[in-house]
Amino acid sequence: MKSKTAFTKKDILVVLGCIVFLLASIAAVGNSGRRRAKEAVCLSNLHQWGGIFERYTNDHDGYFYEGRGWRQHGNTSHEQNGWWMNALRPYYGDNWNLLLCPTASRVAENMYDFGTFCAYYLTMRNRYPAPNEGATKIFTASYGENSWVSYILYDQSSTRKVQFFWKNVNGVTGKNNIPVFADSAWLDAWPFDTDAPPPTPDFWQIQMGQGTSINELREFCLDRHNGGINMLFMDWSARKVGLKELWTLKWHREFNTQGPWTKAGGVQPEDWPEWMKNFKDF
Repeated sequence: MKSKTAFTKKDILVVLGCIVFLLASIAAVGNSGRRRAKEAVCLSNLHQWGGIFERYTNDHDGYFYEGRGWRQHGNTSHEQNGWWMNALRPYYGDNWNLLLCPTASRVAENMYDFGTFCAYYLTMRNRYPAPNEGATKIFTASYGENSWVSYILYDQSSTRKVQFFWKNVNGVTGKNNIPVFADSAWLDAWPFDTDAPPPTPDFWQIQMGQGTSINELREFCLDRHNGGINMLFMDWSARKVGLKELWTLKWHREFNTQGPWTKAGGVQPEDWPEWMKNFKDF
């Protein structure tokens, strides 16, 4: 007679372990697939924003909107009329999903919650109110503009000099390296090549909540898409950008693309914060 083979406790534990590992692997593949799908939708959004920006600048002789430089009779409250959500609304209409990266579509509960995987919100003047809308409106978004593209006519501060701003797409070279719009923790930013990287993820959001000064390139330095963010450039192309690559882009007319946080500028791997060290170098 053939002897019967019985499973021991050890055999059963091994089988159960294999099953758990298999289920975990399937879940991991599923999560990875969902992340890639959301990244693809985000990139599709930015391609559509490329069409929106192109139509706007075509309709305005190549000029961008006013941004935070908008003034009317010295009334600073009109500044909100020039923010991108207002200025571009005739071009995106009420397609509110376009304002949100699907990886960061959850609305923040408060200012301390803004960041990598959460959309920000703000109440502003309603420049183009739809029927049944009031004079103000809450806008929710997880993208932000490179404010250096704005049509500015005078210095905004001692550091935001008028000669830094792009203002117009016409006659500009190297457009494929000039950021316009991207995944962001806030609606706008004025990056400089000397801006230091955030010491921890979402550090910018913490500083904003505390009302302290910030390096504004940090608004875009978000690990939203596996070591990078999606970005629209002035040639209306869109692509994924590595986080360390942010310092090599031509944010304003005098931005040093070989500054201290680039390989060309001498940055060393150990100079980066711990959470960024394994990201691709540029």
